[in-house]
Amino acid sequence: MNADIVYVKDLKKKYGNIEALRGISFNVRKGEIFGIVGPNGAGKTTTLRIIATLIKPTSGTVKVFGLDVVKHRSKVRKFIGYLPEDAGVYDRLTGWENLLFFAKLYFKDPKEVERAVEYGAKIAGLGDRIHDRTETYSKGMKRRLLLAKTLMLKPKLALLDEPTSGLDVFAAVEVRRLIKEYAKELNTTIILSSHNMLEVEYLCNRVALINNGIIVDIGSPKELKEKYNASNLEEAFVNAIRGSRK
Repeated sequence: MNADIVYVKDLKKKYGNIEALRGISFNVRKGEIFGIVGPNGAGKTTTLRIIATLIKPTSGTVKVFGLDVVKHRSKVRKFIGYLPEDAGVYDRLTGWENLLFFAKLYFKDPKEVERAVEYGAKIAGLGDRIHDRTETYSKGMKRRLLLAKTLMLKPKLALLDEPTSGLDVFAAVEVRRLIKEYAKELNTTIILSSHNMLEVEYLCNRVALINNGIIVDIGSPKELKEKYNASNLEEAFVNAIRGSRK
């Protein structure tokens, strides 16, 4: 357990009478891109929000770098960068000013602020458009800026909730490339949620298949495809769900 960056054991979360998570367990290793994949309402976002210390679990244990996310919330947050699915930018600010605003919230040293913003601009890859107001940006450009805002802080653990949500195929490919290059460059641990099986198969070292608040199986994309005699991860997921209902 001590070697794990994230340790989740028998995690449950209820919203009133609705069981969003029904006792899930998994671990995430250092330098790994770990995917949580499943349909809308499966429990992906709830899991990430608990790890990010934004909501408390009903029961179970979640530790990040050995720290309990409930008992040591403020310490855990120092290690985490979180990109929500519904995150937005400040449209009246330029891309550069957006990055500068968030960097100043995190760093006190002006030199660290400058380094973070320059690194964020590099990750975003928007060229001269970084100095245009974001109200002129496409959805894909805004998502790249938001990803850069999350990663420019060089978190030890990045949590990305549906990172390519709503993007066209070209923008989605670019965002996936940014994530893969970033993870390789810094050996950062990443947990991402997605309902896009192609995305997960391309990005992730290991994947948790989740449905109705339960993890059906965990493995590398290759292992899961072989186990469920599938040609792709989407087919493996369907076969796994069918098998769990028998």
